[in-house]
Amino acid sequence: MNSTTLEGGKIASGENTRFIILISCVATIGGFLFGFDSGVINGTVDGLKQTFQSSSAGIGFEVASMLLGCAVGAFFAGRLADRWGRRAVLIISAVLFLLSAIGAGAAHSSLVFIAARVLGGFAVGAASVMSPAYIAEVASARYRGRLATVQQIAIISGLFCAFLSNYLLAKAAGASTEALWLGHAAWRWMFWMQAVPSAVFLLLLLFIPESPRYLVVKGRTAAAREVLTRLYGATEAATKLGEIEASLSADQHRPKLSDLINKATGKIRPIVWIGIGLATFQQLVGINVVFYYGAVLWQAVGFSENDALLINVLSGALSIGACLIALVLIDRIGRKPLLWIGSVGMAVSLGLVSAAFASASLDAGGKLALSDTMGLLALVAANVYVIFFNMSWGPVMWVMLGEMFPNQIRGSGLAVAGAAQWTSNFAITVTFPILLASIGLAGAYGIYTVAAVISVFFVLRFVYETKGKELEQMEG
Repeated sequence: MNSTTLEGGKIASGENTRFIILISCVATIGGFLFGFDSGVINGTVDGLKQTFQSSSAGIGFEVASMLLGCAVGAFFAGRLADRWGRRAVLIISAVLFLLSAIGAGAAHSSLVFIAARVLGGFAVGAASVMSPAYIAEVASARYRGRLATVQQIAIISGLFCAFLSNYLLAKAAGASTEALWLGHAAWRWMFWMQAVPSAVFLLLLLFIPESPRYLVVKGRTAAAREVLTRLYGATEAATKLGEIEASLSADQHRPKLSDLINKATGKIRPIVWIGIGLATFQQLVGINVVFYYGAVLWQAVGFSENDALLINVLSGALSIGACLIALVLIDRIGRKPLLWIGSVGMAVSLGLVSAAFASASLDAGGKLALSDTMGLLALVAANVYVIFFNMSWGPVMWVMLGEMFPNQIRGSGLAVAGAAQWTSNFAITVTFPILLASIGLAGAYGIYTVAAVISVFFVLRFVYETKGKELEQMEG
C-alpha cells in the first residue's frame, strides 16, 4: 500500500502504510500483555488467600504489588528510552513479562509471589508508556490516533483473554483452587498462560526498526533517514527528517528530567500538569476495581465464582466493542470531545451503580444480597460504565500521553505522567478491600462517581486538542 486516500486526505506517495500498521501492531502486543497481566489476577484471589493464608490487607497488597513495579517501570522507561531507544526498552519489557509469568505461577510464598508481580509491573509500566510512544513516533498524524487506539484494544483484548482463560481453567478444574494439570492448581496455570504471548512479543520485537525520532535525537541521522525511507518513501523521508531536526535544533542538549521545568518561569511546564491530570483521573474513576476485583465484587453481592468470572468475560467483550467506537471517532471528532463525553457517561453510570449497591441487604449467611431489580441495575450500569470508559478515557489518555509532549521532553514527560498513572492505580487498588470493609461498595463507588464528575471540568478547562497535529507541532 504505497499510495492511498484516507479520510479524504492524500497519503504521501511512497508511504508504506502496511508496514507502519504492521510494526505498530507488534508494539501493541505490549498492550495485550499489559492487559493480560492486569486481568489475570482477577481469577486468582481465592487461590492466593488459600495458598498464602492472606488477610484482606495482605490480599490487597498482593493484588496491588504489581502496580508499584508499574510506577517504577513507567518512570524509568521514558528515561531509559531516551538513552537506549524505544525498541530496546520494549525488548527488556518482553523479557520481564516472561520471567514474571513463570515466577508468579510457581511462587510458594507471598514474598516470592509479590517479587514476581513487581517484576511484571516493571514490564507493564514500561510497555504502557513505550508502546503508544513508539506508535506515535512512527505513524503519520492522519491516522496516529487510530493506530494508538489499537493499543487500548490490545489492552482490553489482553484483559478479555485473561478473563476467558481464568474462566475456562477454573471451570475445567472445578474451582480456581483445585488441581488442574501436573497436580498444580488452576490459579497457577492462569499465570503460566501469559508465557506464550510474552515469548511471541519478544521474538517479533527483534524485527521492528527503532523510532526515527529517537535516532535523530542521538545524532544517528543516516539510520533515521533509512527508517523514514522505509516508512514514507525517499521524498517524504527527507521532508520529515528536516522537520524533526528543525524541532530539535533550538535545543540540542541531551534530554533530562529537568527539561520539564520552564527555564523562563522556573515552574513545571503546564503540559506536564495536564499529562499528570489525565493519567491520574483515568484511575480515580475506579476502572481497575472492575478489572482487578471483578470476581470479588460480584461474589460480594451474591453471584457464584463461576458466574462472577463469566461476567468478567462479558465486560471484556463489551470493552473491546467500546474501543472500536473510539477507533472510529478519535481522528474524526478529536480527543477532547471523547474525554468529556466519557466523563459524563461514567459519572451517571457510576452513580447508578452506587445507588444499586446502597440498596443491598444482608442475607441469612451474612453476605450482601441485591433484589432482582437492583442486581440487574448494578450489572447493566457497571457495564455501561465500562463501555463509556473504554470509548474515551481508556484509549484517549494513552494516545494523548504518547503524542502531546514536544520531542525534547517526550521521554521525561512520559516518565512523570506514567508514574502518576500507576501510583494512582496502586492507591485505588490497594484501598478497595479496605473501603469494601469500612464503607461498603456503595461508599467506594460514590468516591469514584465524584472523581468522574470532577474529570468533566478538568477536561473542559485544561485539556487541549491534538487531533491532526504532527509531533513536531506540539508545544509545551
